[in-house]
Amino acid sequence: MVKLTKIYTRTGDDGTTGLSDGSRTQKDSLLMEAIGCVDELNSHIGVARTHLQNLHIDAMLMRVQNDLFDLGADLSTPLPDSGAADSEYALRMIDAQTDRLESELDELNSQLSPLDSFVLPGGSAPSAYLHVARACARRAERASVAASKEQPLTPAALIYLNRLSDFLFIAARWCNAQGEMDVKWVPGANR
Repeated sequence: MVKLTKIYTRTGDDGTTGLSDGSRTQKDSLLMEAIGCVDELNSHIGVARTHLQNLHIDAMLMRVQNDLFDLGADLSTPLPDSGAADSEYALRMIDAQTDRLESELDELNSQLSPLDSFVLPGGSAPSAYLHVARACARRAERASVAASKEQPLTPAALIYLNRLSDFLFIAARWCNAQGEMDVKWVPGANR
């Protein structure tokens, strides 16, 4: 259980921050960029949720927000050296989280007509905010892939982020009256 009694510690005043195992890293490291992108993504989903009318979608997004905290915990806990056991306290992303996300994505997608054009962000406020979150999910994935080149990351974490941008795209379409209010791209329309 997390218990915070004091928010500032002054330990980061030198440009470093602490990881879950007590080690320190530079605040501008690729790993911290990835963690920051996941945090920003979570915030954008929170904003989108304030505009939703549908409790079913809201519940899905609340589960995603909780998963993103799990993902942040996973990223902030270095994987053990090869052959060593992970700490019993390490919170790692698992395949079941992506499986649930895929199931919910498939459920929403089954209620949409197939696309005949690319979709522009917009249509309704919830959809527009979910498109912002989708773009942030893609950035978080790119940042995590970059960080994984410097240190190993849990494969399930990277897979979850990849699937999440798909889920947010479908949720954005669903929030546009099941795709009826989608704003479609018209190639060369303003030439």
